[in-house]
Amino acid sequence: MKATGGCYCGALRYSIDGAAEAMLQCHCRECQYITGGNPNVAAVFALEDFRYISGEPSTFARSDLDTPVVRHFCSNCGTGIGSRSPSRPNSMIVKIGTFDDQSFFKPQVAIFTCDKQPYHHIAEGLPAFDKRVVKS
Repeated sequence: MKATGGCYCGALRYSIDGAAEAMLQCHCRECQYITGGNPNVAAVFALEDFRYISGEPSTFARSDLDTPVVRHFCSNCGTGIGSRSPSRPNSMIVKIGTFDDQSFFKPQVAIFTCDKQPYHHIAEGLPAFDKRVVKS
């Protein structure tokens, strides 16, 4: 898959050249903070298949955690592009809303449903798990 995307103001742009390793919706409480209340919808790509083509992302990682997720975002408009997770060290987790063409996205799984809110929707038949699915 070849894809491009970026932030709301256009200062930060990326390209991807490789297959998605996973497509998911995450209901964890941390993602709810980052999205403003909804589950995060994202696709996971090999780090080597993802690159920024313009701009440099700002990053944020919680200092109170031993192995925090590192979040990438535009310092100009605040758009969250994605994250690097210690549980997937060779991957980039990219937010679907930042893709120029989102039509490829078909979630394969819903995770951290233990934190799901009553107003969150999980499509009928979508596999759902209380916690993270371990990559095999």
